[in-house]
Amino acid sequence: MPWLSWRLALRRARRVWRRSLQLRTIALTVVLSSVAIGIIGGTMAMSIGGQLYETRRTQILAEAARAVLQGQSVLDEAATTVGEGPDGLNVLQNSLLPSIGSASTAQDIAIRRAPGQETPTTLQDTTTSDFPQQLVSEDLREAVRTDTGQLSLQPVRLELQDESTPDPAEGTVPGLVVGASLQVPTAGQYELYLVYDLGETQRTLDFLLQILFVGSIALIALIGGVVYVVTRTVVGPVREAARTSEKLAAGELEERLPERGEDVLSTLARSFNRMADSLQSQITQLADLSRVQQRFVSDVSHELRTPLTTIRLAGDVLYDQREDYPPATARTAELLKTQIERFELLLADLLEISRFDARAVELETEPTNLANLTEESIETVQPLADGVGSELRLVAPGGHMDVEVDGRRIRRILRNLLGNAIEHGEGRPIVVTVDSNQTAVAIAVRDYGIGMTSEQIGRVFDRFWRADPSRRRSIGGTGLGLAISLEDANLHDGRLDVWSEPGGGSCFRLTLPRDRRVPIRLSPVELPPAEVLDELLPVDQRDERMGGAGDARR
Repeated sequence: MPWLSWRLALRRARRVWRRSLQLRTIALTVVLSSVAIGIIGGTMAMSIGGQLYETRRTQILAEAARAVLQGQSVLDEAATTVGEGPDGLNVLQNSLLPSIGSASTAQDIAIRRAPGQETPTTLQDTTTSDFPQQLVSEDLREAVRTDTGQLSLQPVRLELQDESTPDPAEGTVPGLVVGASLQVPTAGQYELYLVYDLGETQRTLDFLLQILFVGSIALIALIGGVVYVVTRTVVGPVREAARTSEKLAAGELEERLPERGEDVLSTLARSFNRMADSLQSQITQLADLSRVQQRFVSDVSHELRTPLTTIRLAGDVLYDQREDYPPATARTAELLKTQIERFELLLADLLEISRFDARAVELETEPTNLANLTEESIETVQPLADGVGSELRLVAPGGHMDVEVDGRRIRRILRNLLGNAIEHGEGRPIVVTVDSNQTAVAIAVRDYGIGMTSEQIGRVFDRFWRADPSRRRSIGGTGLGLAISLEDANLHDGRLDVWSEPGGGSCFRLTLPRDRRVPIRLSPVELPPAEVLDELLPVDQRDERMGGAGDARR
């Protein structure tokens, strides 16, 4: 649709406008320069037009005054030489217009008898050919009759002689009608009207305005070009610095800015390069330390496996014979077995973390039904939930299709999330929700236990961090479970989000793409999910949950 194309074009223009400092600088300079030049040019045009009109008006008044004197002189001489009577007036009428025309450059001339006179002998009204009678208004005639001896002016529009002009408004030029009073002996008062064409003056003004307009456009273009060159000189190094910064951020630590000259831009380049050298040195040192640390953790983990295997074998022997020992010794054998198992888990998690840090982890994907996988994981931890009195409930409106994932890693994520929910769920129901949409599949584990504060939520994925270190744990853990779960989710190009509220419980949501080539648009499960478990909660816990988690959902 047209409006969509306009909308896309406008969006692209906005993007270009926001991203280009040079474009904004040039546009702002050109706009402000155009406004300034427009104001100055308009003022000059008005001044030039007014001056041309005033000059031409003065010339016309001078010519009209000479023409009036010439006409009155002809009338006065005719009274003495030609004589009175009709014959003398006819001779006077034939010589008056040529005499007045020779003293003036008027386009048309008209002589009219002033109304309201009683003299019997009259001089007939006479005009040049095609005199525009409609241009002589009653106001002008009244001014001529009352102001005898003075010149009266009236601006008019004169029609051009070219009849091929299609637009009547374009077929006119400005003009002036000058009126004056003449005294004819024995015939009384007459009115003289001279029509002057100001078309030449208008053409001169139009030509000057055209030159002024073209000059203004050329000046604006010149200003734009100068600003472009200047901004390119200034913005170019800044743009180069931005590109170099992006390369440094991408890991190309050898990139540097060229250092030329001794101006402020060169100072900026030198300072930037010194900063880059310092950052490269520090990053290199930190990378070396990180590699040493990772190597140390990996080596220690591997080295501990051999003695740990021996200790485990010995511990199993002691554990199997604990019934033959005194009660204190038997309890020691049980504690030894438990701690050895926890030690093995810690070593396995440390090895896994070291692989993530070394970027040596690869996915082994296969088509997996996440709803079935979630159900299997729930069955695995069901004995733990029964031990603390928590009921596990699966809500799976979606997620029954096969998705390419690493099943082992997804099971590990669910085992960690379910274990944490059982540990902190205070014996209340735990809801596991599985759903899907066009781009993603999500699994959410929701408990209604003690919950966490916003500060604790910010650290929940930190390694070896516990929300409450003093809290007794009924389920063994290494403190690395959520950190490994987050790495597993990122490895699948997915997300692991958390919501929690003190006293309202917690919810962890794993969102995975259905196709890793298509980015996730929206998780199919809300955080926290909207499912309500009123029928599973006691009345007192139901009210408490609605006061906590229910408000958060709103």
